[in-house]
Amino acid sequence: MTDPTHAPSLLPLNAFATWAPLLRGWADGAEPGGEDGVVHLAGAIGRDGWRASSAVRPRGRTSAAEREAVERVRGALAAAGVESVTFSARITPSGQVRLRVMGPSPAVESGPAGGGTLLLAEGAVPEPWRRLPDPAPDAPPAPSADPVALEQLLRERLPGAIGAGDEEIAAAEARLGVTLPDELKALYRVVPGRWDDWTGADRQDEDTGARDVADETVGCELFALDDLYIADAASRPAPWRFAACEAVVTPPDAAVQGLVGSPGWIVFGDNGGGDRLAVDLTPGPAGHVGQIVLLGHESYIGAGLIADSLTDLVHRQKPRRTRTSRSRDERPAVAHVNVAHLRSIEAAAHPGLEVLCVGVWDEPPVDLAPVTGLPRLRTLTAYPGTLADPRQIGGLTGLEYLELGPEEWRILLDAGAVPRGLAAAGITTHGVGVRDHGQPVDLSNEILALYGRPPIVRTVIAGDLGPVPFA
Repeated sequence: MTDPTHAPSLLPLNAFATWAPLLRGWADGAEPGGEDGVVHLAGAIGRDGWRASSAVRPRGRTSAAEREAVERVRGALAAAGVESVTFSARITPSGQVRLRVMGPSPAVESGPAGGGTLLLAEGAVPEPWRRLPDPAPDAPPAPSADPVALEQLLRERLPGAIGAGDEEIAAAEARLGVTLPDELKALYRVVPGRWDDWTGADRQDEDTGARDVADETVGCELFALDDLYIADAASRPAPWRFAACEAVVTPPDAAVQGLVGSPGWIVFGDNGGGDRLAVDLTPGPAGHVGQIVLLGHESYIGAGLIADSLTDLVHRQKPRRTRTSRSRDERPAVAHVNVAHLRSIEAAAHPGLEVLCVGVWDEPPVDLAPVTGLPRLRTLTAYPGTLADPRQIGGLTGLEYLELGPEEWRILLDAGAVPRGLAAAGITTHGVGVRDHGQPVDLSNEILALYGRPPIVRTVIAGDLGPVPFA
């Protein structure tokens, strides 16, 4: 039964009536597991998606009834302030249900539709999100940079525009904590700091038209002065399990540093597709201070060079294609060992290796000895069954993120070989059917207890669906 001590906001999530329509829909036509005709269901539901175990027969497109049933649970998630939960259910032919709902926990970062990352160190973020830019005090501006010529060109193209005053620009600098570069100041001395400062702003059509002209002139959807922001690492969040597999790499011939974010990236516009344009005050070894970079909305790390200066961008009125520089001789900091990429751990091992991902594998399990002692290895992920001896992980003392299958975690725990420096961890069941999510939760709570972290909440709910027509 549900625990009456739960906070009121969790009551709808832990009510049988919330889950009953979904369980009945999924149980209808499900395949019994051979235990007196009992059906076992398992799955996960999050605010962004859901998934069910293989016992649920595929039905093609999701029905309206199933969508409505899922939305009932998602509404309860939202009311409880929970991103996602996993669940498992045992349903008898007569309709008796024993449902276990697992979650939430402040020590679990929810993933899409279930599986979450165990947060073993309060407030920790992956290494790339801690990386600051290398200083570039001697980086010169591009030859094309010319604040005076830029302001003159903008006034010619935007006649009658009333730009921001010195006080408005100073206020923006105080808010951002950085001095705006001369070209950006020149831009906003012509373009109003606030859109309602345009002449005729009391007439919406004229205001909108003026903004369109400004966007076309600059070559992007220009932000108002009040909307400028610093694209530091915190402005570009990513789930731990993805962020831990990224690496900051800046080759010697790179114009842009391969960072997550920088205190020197001042965002001033959008390309209309969600990618942000920024003035770069912390360029790479081959870059120019004040160059214009594009931060893609589909990536967590890095930026592409699109103009050598703001003057260059406005002269062309269209960003050129992003370009990046890579050193051909550089061995990758992130290595994937699987059937489609590297075919051995030896091929991945080198002193600069930071991330090792062992994926789908069709040969004998791999030996981790070649990566033991590597100075920068901080992330290891491995699909179930791919490691010859998981206990070798105990020798990888620099790991901050570890993702393994349930059996590998069990071996590691029993051997007392879990690296104590971990900041986060994951349990992957890729390719392994999970009949009962209670088992991964038991394992998760055992790992959390090692680090003194709060456990995942588990609630048992009983109910009656009435006779169910199993397959």
